[in-house]
Amino acid sequence: MKIVKTEIFLYKIPMVPFTIATGTMQFAQNILIKIHTDEAIIGWGECSAFPMIVGETQLSCYNLAKDFAAFWKGKNPLEITARLKELDYIIAGNYTAKSAFDLALYDIAAKAANKPLYAYLGGIAKPIETDLTIGIDSPEKMADQAVDFVAKGVKMIKVKLGKIPSEDIERIKQIRTAIGDDIILRIDANQGWATEDALSVLTALSKFNIQFCEQPMHKYYDDALPALCVASPIAIMADESIFTHHDARKLIAQKACHSINIKFSKSGGIHEAIKIHDIAKINNIPCMMGGMLESRLALSAKMHFAMAHDNVKYYDMDTCLLGHTIDPVIGGVQFDGMHLSISDAPGIGATVDPAYLSKLESCVV
Repeated sequence: MKIVKTEIFLYKIPMVPFTIATGTMQFAQNILIKIHTDEAIIGWGECSAFPMIVGETQLSCYNLAKDFAAFWKGKNPLEITARLKELDYIIAGNYTAKSAFDLALYDIAAKAANKPLYAYLGGIAKPIETDLTIGIDSPEKMADQAVDFVAKGVKMIKVKLGKIPSEDIERIKQIRTAIGDDIILRIDANQGWATEDALSVLTALSKFNIQFCEQPMHKYYDDALPALCVASPIAIMADESIFTHHDARKLIAQKACHSINIKFSKSGGIHEAIKIHDIAKINNIPCMMGGMLESRLALSAKMHFAMAHDNVKYYDMDTCLLGHTIDPVIGGVQFDGMHLSISDAPGIGATVDPAYLSKLESCVV
């Protein structure tokens, strides 16, 4: 099998503004690719750039995609390890751009094997229930949104924090007061708290029954995480501190996290995510399947990954629910409330409406 061409799209998805500690996103800065083969198998891939976290933009991913596509033209997409190594030879890092190509390769491989991706990865279908995330706003508005979530059947809520500590404490106080004690609350500071504030904030928040806290401090201060993990009354999940399995290996060795958030846009896709999962599993560190602002196409790939990897214990798979005003995806993961399901169609099992794609800036390599 050989790659004959790759279509690349500026897959911009309008959305309600969504705010975290590092900034506000006005639209999903995504890239979509379609890798065509000489055996009429098409691999779909998507990445979602989050510049404030990964240091990549939609345009940087788009331009790199042209280079990646040109380098792969005429090569065998089933040689996944070799193809992905070539991307690292082209440029270091830039894992978001690389993740779209990784997903497309796995889509092709699973289709060639006539298996849904989860089965190709060695997994079985299983039920998955995701949380739903509240972006940063006033305590009153966040509490009102939490009440609305609960009324719609949401059982797990993730709350974005990472601003002024006293205000963050008030946010959680009002949310917990509004929704009661039965709803699971998770918090994510997105590196927002100063090292000298993290422990005091976590201690103050512990009385509100918090399941875990993602990335309380900037990754520059990973050396302070071991002490925080010992002292914190709330379990610490590493997110921005872990892009690759080498990051995971080092943090685990230093006892610097209680769990890990896996995101394809940080890891470069499925191939590296498997390595993060496996090293975490060996060390009894549970993982969460997370994401940026992907559409249901990349979310479908995450669904397959989560079903195929038993150390994924937590699910933050609400990316397309975070204010997307358009859903152009055909097939793929489906929502019944916060419960996710997917068909047994070969590969990722999702495509994008051609009519929508025709309106996007694109190129063919």
